[in-house]
Amino acid sequence: MLPKEIQSAVEKGAMLPLMEEFYTIQGEGFHTGTAAYFIRIGGCDVGCHWCDVKESWNADLHPPTAIEQIVDNANLHANTVVITGGEPLTWDMTLLTNKLKEKNLKVHIETSGAYPLSGTWDWICLSPKKNKLPTQTVYDHAHELKVIIYNKHDFIFAEEQAEKVNKNAILFLQPEWSKKEEMTPLIVDYVMNNPKWRVSLQTHKYLNIP
Repeated sequence: MLPKEIQSAVEKGAMLPLMEEFYTIQGEGFHTGTAAYFIRIGGCDVGCHWCDVKESWNADLHPPTAIEQIVDNANLHANTVVITGGEPLTWDMTLLTNKLKEKNLKVHIETSGAYPLSGTWDWICLSPKKNKLPTQTVYDHAHELKVIIYNKHDFIFAEEQAEKVNKNAILFLQPEWSKKEEMTPLIVDYVMNNPKWRVSLQTHKYLNIP
């Protein structure tokens, strides 16, 4: 159990359960191939069975860290910061994003959209999950929709999500890593027949970088 003052700071977004932070190349979606400083926030109850960072789910395993420290670390590196998780919208992102913007950083988020949108964002990557669908605020503001394809039924889910997201969102289909050999050819065929979609790959894994 956290001390009351720390618990209060977490609830306000003044402290966040920081899992890890690292400078790397964005591997997925619209900004693939660009340098970015990733901040991974712990805590997620969406529970995707194929999640490759299950250690992020339990927020209690990751120490509440003052956002000033998080921002100071990020400002040493890239012009673009990506907030990921876990599910970062579990927490109020307002204070963190405000402080990052004060440093003239571009601020992106990768989210399932399962919680209402908070924070100020230059780019919102929405990657919806069947077991906890996005809130309307995230559908309305997402810049890209990235649907993970684990099986053939996920193409149906992708089209359902494309109907819900705003008309300006860029649409991506991405094979789940363990199914990439099976699903990638199907995605290629699907995109060729449905050119409103684009292919996204986890290029950072091919490059063997974080």
